[in-house]
Amino acid sequence: MNKEYDVLIVGSGAAGLYAALQFPENVKVLLISKRELTLSNSSLAQGGVAAVLDKSNDNFKLHIADTLIAGKYKNNLEAIEVLVSEGPKDVLKLKEMGVAFDLDNNGKLQMTLEAGHSRHRIVHHKDSTGRAIVDVLIEQVSTHPNIEIHDNTMLYKLEKNDKGFYAGLLLNDGSSKVIAAHYCILASGGIGRVYQYTTNSAIATGDGITLAHMLGARIKHLSRIQFHPTAFAAEADRERFLISEAVRGEGAVLLNCDGERFAFKYDERGELAPRDVVSNAIMLESQAKGNEKFFLDITHKDPEFVKKRFPMIYEKCLEENIDITKQWIPVFPCQHYLMGGIDVDLFARTNVDRLYAAGECSHTGVHGANRLASNSLLEALVFSRRAADDITKKLAAEDNSPFADFAEQDDLSGNTLPHGFRTEIRKIIQDCYFVIPKPEAVGDGLRRVKEILDDLLNGGYEINHDYVEARSLATVACIVLEEVKKKYDAE
Repeated sequence: MNKEYDVLIVGSGAAGLYAALQFPENVKVLLISKRELTLSNSSLAQGGVAAVLDKSNDNFKLHIADTLIAGKYKNNLEAIEVLVSEGPKDVLKLKEMGVAFDLDNNGKLQMTLEAGHSRHRIVHHKDSTGRAIVDVLIEQVSTHPNIEIHDNTMLYKLEKNDKGFYAGLLLNDGSSKVIAAHYCILASGGIGRVYQYTTNSAIATGDGITLAHMLGARIKHLSRIQFHPTAFAAEADRERFLISEAVRGEGAVLLNCDGERFAFKYDERGELAPRDVVSNAIMLESQAKGNEKFFLDITHKDPEFVKKRFPMIYEKCLEENIDITKQWIPVFPCQHYLMGGIDVDLFARTNVDRLYAAGECSHTGVHGANRLASNSLLEALVFSRRAADDITKKLAAEDNSPFADFAEQDDLSGNTLPHGFRTEIRKIIQDCYFVIPKPEAVGDGLRRVKEILDDLLNGGYEINHDYVEARSLATVACIVLEEVKKKYDAE
């Protein structure tokens, strides 16, 4: 590992990988991944990427309108316009790179419908689109000699200086190192692991958001958390696999504990209403019935179609002894996506000089109060490319001389971290702020999380993987609950 880089990219999801590929060969890039390269929320994305590619049946105004409706008109319109107008080129670029999007009988990109969309505009690779994209991007990144890749490498500190940043890394061999970089792109994913149950991967502990916050970056709307209505209702797993929006798009219906369709009682769009509406409907129906058992039923569709269209979901459900061609799928709402995050402008720039953020850890304003299905991968592509383009221009115009000598090692020793902090934080957030929040519980929850954070910051603990994640979860939990409390206090 070198001592200095032009750009540090934190995260190996779609945003981090796609950003790395935009830099010219003379820009020295370090890309780090907290776990293995393939473990990211991007790689778990099932449905696809929303893009206006067939203008005979669709247009930018319709995509913009759908995004605004889903986001309750709390979106940044300028950011949506950038997303929708530039996104199709990025999707076609992925196709050129070798992403095997599904094709129709005429050899054209096959587009499906998902909840909240007024047109068929979601391109996909069966039901594992994210993994198909990430695999191709990893393959592409590995061929570029200017990109150094380190997996199982965790960022534990990010310190600013006039030339850029000093970044402290916990390496995969158990050692640590401090490196310097003139620019940094945080593409570190969301905060799903602050909840007891989430569709997010193990990396989603809010590390990038926490380090940006510690640097003074503006964090915005972190309490805008999306709960997906149809996560598989596993009995024990913290990470629950998703039953994609596209399953309802292809005709699956929601049933309550009595086997009755109920979604139309709560919204005229029924099962195809936006995610927050459907999640809310399930919770209200659960209260009315006094029962948390809900199901998706796609058994009326041709079994071969279902297996071909949703092979991953079919196999995952079989592992849980559910044959979705013959049996109802048990589902329940679950934490899924973060709409807020590190506040950025249209070029993914934060208010901290030389610091950028892209993907789920960022807040572009695109999603408003609720993300429209399949806009997330598109956002990751568009704004990570814009970040890289902006940095490239700045690097070309600057004389980025070497950093002054700096210590390449920190003393990370300290006290042993007590067990249970993370578990307690997850329980507090799950109880206080799920689909239908409990305002009466927020105050006590916030006080306890603040106590935990204070202990973590001042307890002199050894800096290791567990400590960094506990610090991150406590930090983001505090920010979320502070936002929620402020909102309820004002009402």
